[in-house]
Amino acid sequence: MLLAGTWASAGYKVLVVDSDPQGTATQWSSTSDESVFPASVISLAGMGSKLHREVQKHVDNYDLVVIDCPPSVELQSQSALLIADIALIPLPPSPPVLWGSRGIKLLIEKAEVVNPDLRGFILLNKVKKTALSRDIQELLADFGLQVLKNSLRELTAYEEASALGCTVHELGSSARVASELVDELAQEILDLLK
Repeated sequence: MLLAGTWASAGYKVLVVDSDPQGTATQWSSTSDESVFPASVISLAGMGSKLHREVQKHVDNYDLVVIDCPPSVELQSQSALLIADIALIPLPPSPPVLWGSRGIKLLIEKAEVVNPDLRGFILLNKVKKTALSRDIQELLADFGLQVLKNSLRELTAYEEASALGCTVHELGSSARVASELVDELAQEILDLLK
Protein backbone atom coordinates (compact mmCIF):
# COMPACT_ATOMS: atom_id res chain seq x y z
CA MET A 1 0.00 0.00 0.00
CA LEU A 2 2.93 2.33 0.67
CA LEU A 3 4.26 1.73 -2.84
CA ALA A 4 0.86 1.82 -4.55
CA GLY A 5 -0.05 5.09 -2.85
CA THR A 6 3.29 6.62 -3.79
CA TRP A 7 3.00 5.65 -7.45
CA ALA A 8 -0.63 6.77 -7.66
CA SER A 9 0.21 10.12 -6.06
CA ALA A 10 2.95 10.53 -8.70
CA GLY A 11 0.37 10.21 -11.48
CA TYR A 12 0.44 6.51 -12.30
CA LYS A 13 -2.87 4.68 -12.60
CA VAL A 14 -2.47 1.96 -9.96
CA LEU A 15 -4.60 -1.01 -8.99
CA VAL A 16 -4.06 -2.93 -5.76
CA VAL A 17 -5.45 -6.46 -5.84
CA ASP A 18 -6.04 -7.67 -2.29
CA SER A 19 -5.79 -11.45 -2.48
CA ASP A 20 -5.09 -11.92 1.21
CA PRO A 21 -8.10 -13.33 3.12
CA GLN A 22 -7.24 -10.94 5.98
CA GLY A 23 -8.16 -8.06 3.65
CA THR A 24 -5.51 -5.69 4.99
CA ALA A 25 -5.19 -3.66 1.78
CA THR A 26 -8.95 -3.31 1.46
CA GLN A 27 -9.26 -2.20 5.08
CA TRP A 28 -6.37 0.26 4.67
CA SER A 29 -7.99 1.93 1.66
CA SER A 30 -11.39 2.26 3.32
CA THR A 31 -10.27 3.48 6.76
CA SER A 32 -10.01 7.20 6.11
CA ASP A 33 -13.06 9.42 6.40
CA GLU A 34 -11.07 12.47 5.29
CA SER A 35 -9.38 11.40 2.09
CA VAL A 36 -9.62 8.85 -0.69
CA PHE A 37 -6.69 6.48 -1.07
CA PRO A 38 -5.07 7.44 -4.42
CA ALA A 39 -4.85 3.89 -5.85
CA SER A 40 -7.83 1.70 -6.73
CA VAL A 41 -8.22 -1.35 -4.49
CA ILE A 42 -10.23 -4.49 -5.21
CA SER A 43 -10.55 -7.69 -3.23
CA LEU A 44 -10.05 -10.98 -5.05
CA ALA A 45 -9.31 -13.03 -1.96
CA GLY A 46 -11.58 -15.90 -2.95
CA MET A 47 -10.05 -16.50 -6.38
CA GLY A 48 -7.43 -19.06 -5.31
CA SER A 49 -5.73 -20.62 -8.35
CA LYS A 50 -7.80 -18.45 -10.73
CA LEU A 51 -6.42 -15.17 -9.40
CA HIS A 52 -4.12 -14.60 -12.39
CA ARG A 53 -7.09 -14.87 -14.78
CA GLU A 54 -9.10 -12.29 -12.85
CA VAL A 55 -6.15 -9.90 -12.57
CA GLN A 56 -5.47 -10.23 -16.30
CA LYS A 57 -8.88 -8.64 -16.96
CA HIS A 58 -7.63 -5.40 -15.34
CA VAL A 59 -4.04 -5.18 -16.59
CA ASP A 60 -4.73 -3.05 -19.68
CA ASN A 61 -6.56 -0.41 -17.62
CA TYR A 62 -3.66 0.39 -15.28
CA ASP A 63 -0.01 1.44 -15.43
CA LEU A 64 0.86 -0.69 -12.42
CA VAL A 65 -0.93 -3.57 -10.73
CA VAL A 66 0.16 -4.56 -7.23
CA ILE A 67 -1.06 -7.90 -5.92
CA ASP A 68 -1.05 -8.22 -2.13
CA CYS A 69 -0.71 -11.93 -1.38
CA PRO A 70 -1.02 -13.82 1.89
CA PRO A 71 2.28 -14.21 3.76
CA SER A 72 2.40 -17.91 2.96
CA VAL A 73 2.68 -20.31 0.06
CA GLU A 74 -1.00 -20.50 -0.90
CA LEU A 75 -2.88 -20.84 -4.17
CA GLN A 76 -3.28 -17.06 -4.49
CA SER A 77 0.49 -16.56 -4.32
CA GLN A 78 1.14 -19.32 -6.84
CA SER A 79 -1.43 -17.88 -9.22
CA ALA A 80 -0.17 -14.29 -8.84
CA LEU A 81 3.35 -15.34 -9.79
CA LEU A 82 2.10 -16.64 -13.14
CA ILE A 83 1.51 -13.06 -14.36
CA ALA A 84 3.87 -11.01 -12.19
CA ASP A 85 6.92 -9.18 -13.51
CA ILE A 86 8.40 -8.77 -10.03
CA ALA A 87 7.83 -10.69 -6.82
CA LEU A 88 8.73 -8.72 -3.71
CA ILE A 89 9.33 -10.69 -0.56
CA PRO A 90 9.24 -8.27 2.37
CA LEU A 91 11.42 -9.71 5.12
CA PRO A 92 12.36 -8.27 8.47
CA PRO A 93 15.97 -9.18 9.30
CA SER A 94 15.00 -12.08 11.56
CA PRO A 95 16.36 -15.66 11.43
CA PRO A 96 12.95 -17.40 11.85
CA VAL A 97 11.39 -15.30 9.10
CA LEU A 98 14.34 -16.01 6.82
CA TRP A 99 14.05 -19.75 7.46
CA GLY A 100 10.31 -19.64 6.83
CA SER A 101 10.69 -17.79 3.55
CA ARG A 102 12.54 -20.62 1.80
CA GLY A 103 9.17 -21.98 0.62
CA ILE A 104 8.39 -18.68 -1.11
CA LYS A 105 11.79 -18.75 -2.83
CA LEU A 106 11.04 -22.25 -4.15
CA LEU A 107 7.61 -21.09 -5.29
CA ILE A 108 9.21 -18.27 -7.30
CA GLU A 109 11.65 -20.70 -8.88
CA LYS A 110 8.79 -22.98 -9.95
CA ALA A 111 6.79 -20.05 -11.33
CA GLU A 112 9.78 -18.91 -13.41
CA VAL A 113 9.37 -22.08 -15.50
CA VAL A 114 5.93 -20.87 -16.65
CA ASN A 115 6.68 -17.14 -16.38
CA PRO A 116 10.32 -16.64 -17.48
CA ASP A 117 10.00 -12.83 -17.12
CA LEU A 118 9.37 -13.14 -13.37
CA ARG A 119 12.12 -11.78 -11.12
CA GLY A 120 12.12 -12.23 -7.37
CA PHE A 121 13.59 -9.70 -4.95
CA ILE A 122 13.89 -9.46 -1.19
CA LEU A 123 12.73 -6.21 0.34
CA LEU A 124 14.24 -5.70 3.77
CA ASN A 125 11.47 -4.42 5.97
CA LYS A 126 11.39 -3.17 9.57
CA VAL A 127 15.17 -2.87 9.54
CA LYS A 128 16.81 -1.84 12.81
CA LYS A 129 20.39 -0.70 13.24
CA THR A 130 21.63 -3.73 15.16
CA ALA A 131 24.42 -6.27 14.75
CA LEU A 132 21.83 -9.04 14.23
CA SER A 133 20.21 -7.05 11.44
CA ARG A 134 23.58 -6.64 9.69
CA ASP A 135 24.34 -10.37 10.12
CA ILE A 136 21.01 -11.37 8.57
CA GLN A 137 21.62 -9.04 5.65
CA GLU A 138 24.93 -10.83 5.04
CA LEU A 139 23.15 -14.22 5.16
CA LEU A 140 20.70 -13.02 2.53
CA ALA A 141 23.55 -12.77 0.03
CA ASP A 142 23.53 -16.58 -0.06
CA PHE A 143 19.74 -16.90 -0.15
CA GLY A 144 19.52 -16.97 -3.93
CA LEU A 145 17.38 -13.88 -4.51
CA GLN A 146 18.67 -10.38 -5.07
CA VAL A 147 18.16 -7.97 -2.17
CA LEU A 148 16.82 -4.56 -3.18
CA LYS A 149 19.21 -1.69 -2.59
CA ASN A 150 16.56 0.28 -0.70
CA SER A 151 14.84 -0.96 2.44
CA LEU A 152 12.27 0.23 4.94
CA ARG A 153 13.26 0.92 8.52
CA GLU A 154 11.04 0.24 11.49
CA LEU A 155 9.18 3.55 11.73
CA THR A 156 5.82 4.30 13.33
CA ALA A 157 4.81 6.44 10.34
CA TYR A 158 4.09 3.29 8.34
CA GLU A 159 1.70 2.02 11.00
CA GLU A 160 0.11 5.46 11.26
CA ALA A 161 -0.54 5.54 7.51
CA SER A 162 -2.30 2.18 7.63
CA ALA A 163 -4.35 3.19 10.68
CA LEU A 164 -5.44 6.43 9.01
CA GLY A 165 -6.02 4.88 5.57
CA CYS A 166 -3.63 7.22 3.79
CA THR A 167 -0.21 7.36 2.19
CA VAL A 168 2.80 8.04 4.37
CA HIS A 169 3.25 11.32 2.47
CA GLU A 170 -0.04 12.64 3.82
CA LEU A 171 1.35 12.52 7.36
CA GLY A 172 3.44 15.63 6.71
CA SER A 173 6.81 16.61 8.09
CA SER A 174 6.65 14.13 10.97
CA ALA A 175 6.96 11.34 8.39
CA ARG A 176 9.67 12.95 6.25
CA VAL A 177 12.20 10.11 6.67
CA ALA A 178 9.54 7.45 6.08
CA SER A 179 8.34 9.25 2.95
CA GLU A 180 11.86 9.54 1.57
CA LEU A 181 12.52 5.82 2.12
CA VAL A 182 9.30 4.88 0.32
CA ASP A 183 10.06 7.28 -2.55
CA GLU A 184 13.52 5.75 -3.04
CA LEU A 185 12.11 2.22 -2.94
CA ALA A 186 9.30 3.10 -5.36
CA GLN A 187 11.81 4.57 -7.83
CA GLU A 188 14.09 1.52 -7.57
CA ILE A 189 11.18 -0.77 -8.44
CA LEU A 190 10.10 1.44 -11.35
CA ASP A 191 13.67 1.29 -12.67
CA LEU A 192 13.56 -2.53 -12.45
CA LEU A 193 10.31 -2.58 -14.43
CA LYS A 194 11.80 -0.55 -17.27
